[in-house]
Amino acid sequence: MRPFRALLSYAEAQAVIDKHIVPITRTETVPLDDAVGRVLADDFIATMDVPPFDRAAMDGYAVRARDTFGAGQFKPKVLDITGEAHAGGKATARVSAGKCLLISTGAMMPSGADAVVMVEDTEREGDTVKIFKAVVPGANIGKRGEDIVASSTILKSGTFLDAGKIGVLASQGLTGVMVYEKPNVAVLPTGEEVVPGGKKLKPGQLYDINSHTISAVVSTNGGKPVRVGIAGDTIESLKKTIQEALKNDIVVLSGGSSVGTRDLLVDVIEGWGQVLFHGIQVKPGKPTIFALVEGKPLMGMPGYPTSCLINAYHFLLPAVRKMARLPPRTGEKVQAKLSRRVPGSTGRRQFLTVKIVGDEAVPVYKESGAITSIAAADGYIEMAENIDLLEKGDPVTVTLF
Repeated sequence: MRPFRALLSYAEAQAVIDKHIVPITRTETVPLDDAVGRVLADDFIATMDVPPFDRAAMDGYAVRARDTFGAGQFKPKVLDITGEAHAGGKATARVSAGKCLLISTGAMMPSGADAVVMVEDTEREGDTVKIFKAVVPGANIGKRGEDIVASSTILKSGTFLDAGKIGVLASQGLTGVMVYEKPNVAVLPTGEEVVPGGKKLKPGQLYDINSHTISAVVSTNGGKPVRVGIAGDTIESLKKTIQEALKNDIVVLSGGSSVGTRDLLVDVIEGWGQVLFHGIQVKPGKPTIFALVEGKPLMGMPGYPTSCLINAYHFLLPAVRKMARLPPRTGEKVQAKLSRRVPGSTGRRQFLTVKIVGDEAVPVYKESGAITSIAAADGYIEMAENIDLLEKGDPVTVTLF
């Protein structure tokens, strides 16, 4: 058994990780519908005006505005209807003095017309229409290039592509778009007791939980999880599996990061890479490692499922998002009252999982090995290093998962 070295504070650990995480520079072209949630890899310059023609913004009648001047409820102007214009086609008739065309929203404006009278302000009688409200030139018309002007830069490189941005790209007729690749995240559980799902358990064995929860965090935050198997509790097995994992952009292990006689991760890394820290002043999640091996970041998470997942949220999630060039993620916060007294962990920042019931935050944390400590939770409260105790009824801030 070996003691932990000097523990880093929560903030210091985050700073060390952030310093050594580099955004991905590789790019790829993906179908437009697959680009949502990705990051644009080049400035996008419009190739065409949007809309590409003057169009009606309302259902009504395309008119010469001056033909409506003086119209009122008791003294309407009467115009002849000489045709119709519908979306998707081109009006063949020209609007001349005293004439108009019935027009649908989105239809191309016919030549000669410079305004649209809304249908609500008219009354049709056979081939004529009464205009009860005058309009000015340009009224109820969407002008060509009013939304997007050709040759203008409409999206900058590094833009996060949400639904609205996808719509902008679609307006230019694109079918594919160049984005930054997702970072490849090697996910590597360790331990002789860890068994993949589908296999029969032997005495003393447990099914692998951590690679699934870590992969879920990775894939929902812009990364691509890559499974590289389960490493055994020997230096040879760990080193061989880590060597394979280093083909990826970052390596994340679970288990083997504590100080027991079979927690060998530090031994494997030292002499091969650089251990930047081993141990954080947090609860749960104290036995966490961050290192550089052959220039690649390596994160060693605790083996207990709750500790592993809590630390994945706090340390792996921001690292993956930075590599993927995604904006930082900030959890939604709600205010509540603590349902019962909770002791702190002096000297360590504590994350206590809770469920929201009415206006109360009900602690659901069991112990680090219980995955239901998070599965049953809506979020967590954070207790600073200098907090000894929170009393029942104390106001708390809950960060929602």
